[in-house]
Amino acid sequence: MKGDVETYSENGQWKNKVEGNQQASSTHATKEEATAKGREMAKDAGVEHIIRNLDGKIGERQTYPRSRDPRSTPG
Repeated sequence: MKGDVETYSENGQWKNKVEGNQQASSTHATKEEATAKGREMAKDAGVEHIIRNLDGKIGERQTYPRSRDPRSTPG
């Protein structure tokens, strides 16, 4: 896995997809479950985790490991 992990809502389900893949890597009933799995995937791969809100806008993003984050602000 080389691309960033994106957590998003589609058709009433929350999904995680790796950038560049055609299909979701995992599907979950809640945003919390999907976010936890997406965070785990991003940490394991050392990439960015992008979490979208229901409206599709980016609500949060985290870079793993934190030392790779180009921004110096916490969060």
